[in-house]
Amino acid sequence: TQLEHLEAHTAGKKLKVGFSAGLTDSGVVGPFDQETTLIFSKTVVNVGLGYNQSAGISVFTAPVRGFYFFSFTAADYLKGYTGLHLYRNEEPVFFSLELNDHGGYASTCSSMALQLEAGDRVRLSLPASYRLYDDSRNFSVFSGFLLFPL
Repeated sequence: TQLEHLEAHTAGKKLKVGFSAGLTDSGVVGPFDQETTLIFSKTVVNVGLGYNQSAGISVFTAPVRGFYFFSFTAADYLKGYTGLHLYRNEEPVFFSLELNDHGGYASTCSSMALQLEAGDRVRLSLPASYRLYDDSRNFSVFSGFLLFPL
C-alpha cells in the first residue's frame, strides 16, 4: 500500500525519499538491561513516507530497490559509553562507539551507504548498559535518504 501511494504521488516526477528524526525531548535514554531498538519520536521530515515511528517501532522501510545513505548522531553528557548499532533487517551492519571519559557532552556520528531491496528495514539499537541523551535541541538524530533507485 505504501509503495502504491508513493508511485501515485511521484508519477511523472523524480522519486524522492528521505527522513530525519530526533530521539526525544525527555533527556536520558537508557541504560537498559538488554539491547533496545530506539524510537526516534520527533519526525522532522519524512518525504516518501519511508520512516515510521508509530506503534512502538522506529524504522525506515525502503519503498524501492535503491542505494540509500544513512547517518546518525548520538550524544550523552556523563562518563561512560555511548554508541549505536545500525541494522538492516535483523542483521547488524555497523557499530559506532564513544567513550566519554571526562564527563560533559560527548557525541559519536556515523554514516553509511547501503544498497537496499524494496521492503528492507533499517533501524538503530542501543546496546545493553549504554545510554544516550536528547532534549529539544536534538542532540541525537537519525536521518536517511535515497541516493538513486536501482
